[in-house]
Amino acid sequence: MLAGQWPLGWSVAVVCLAGALTVACSVRLAGLGDVLADRTGWGEALFGAVLFGLVTSLSGIVMTAVSAADDQPELAYSNAVGGIAAQTLAVVAADAFYRRVNLEHAAASLQNLLFGCLLTGLLGLALMASFSPDVTVAGVHPASFVLILFYLGGLHLIHKNTEPMWRAVRTRETVWDVPQSDGAFAQRSTPRLWTEFVVIAGIVVVAGWAVTQAAEGILSATTLRAGFVGAVILGVINGLPEAVTSIAAVRRGAITLAFAAIIGGNSLDVLNLAVGDFAYRGGSLYHAGGNDELFLTSAALVMTTVVLGGLLIRQERGWFRLGFDGALLVVIYAATVTILAF
Repeated sequence: MLAGQWPLGWSVAVVCLAGALTVACSVRLAGLGDVLADRTGWGEALFGAVLFGLVTSLSGIVMTAVSAADDQPELAYSNAVGGIAAQTLAVVAADAFYRRVNLEHAAASLQNLLFGCLLTGLLGLALMASFSPDVTVAGVHPASFVLILFYLGGLHLIHKNTEPMWRAVRTRETVWDVPQSDGAFAQRSTPRLWTEFVVIAGIVVVAGWAVTQAAEGILSATTLRAGFVGAVILGVINGLPEAVTSIAAVRRGAITLAFAAIIGGNSLDVLNLAVGDFAYRGGSLYHAGGNDELFLTSAALVMTTVVLGGLLIRQERGWFRLGFDGALLVVIYAATVTILAF
């Protein structure tokens, strides 16, 4: 029964339950991530973009892999890129909870900008792969290996960039990454914190599998298109960890961690396409995607460009107290979902 097709009512219930569980786990992750970033010496930007981003992306990785293995390539593709679009919207949610100034102003840093550039490069490569020759090596398109190497190379450059030629001008509203006291976690050992971090990651993985099974049940029981289901249902659930952890991190004052978790998690989500390509046995996942999936990828690329513009302009106050970028992100995402629905 667990591996078969789920009925519609059960599928909807599982999606709601998994979403609630993801929210609860994500709030806990924000506190753990803030403390571990200080104890490891990685800093909020690098820890948030890599380890924090990895954990919050685990559900999306499982969703993409399971969908691809179940011969649902369009659902797998749209989940990966739809999650990026939904998670980018998490910038707006986190900004709404940070009332002092526009979040992109407070979180401006070279590392966050570089991770944004890395994300745009990865999305561009994914689009290029879809229009490249439909060839595979052992069932895997060469672009999957290129995506992984591009990501690792980007991480290396960001980590080694200790003497930058560009710096964000410090203002009274800029929030620097300064180690803080552990608070509620002060009495806990680092190994114990890591253990809890890993356990929560495992729960997120199980939730991701359950949501994928539920989404396939909804897809078969309704007339909804795979691109819409992947972008909205899977994408929103996929984006919940980043949104909730970012809001919780902002409330803790870990502004850099909040922003890095979104951008870093999105970069890892592009690699979901490579994961799905490995899991899909019907050929190249990039060529299995249709117009909806390519449209979603383009929307994610545009939204990322808007975020980069917000980081560079660093508007203190803007439209609806969100900044021009926040308002544009809402409009772009709403337009994307509307077009996919029809």
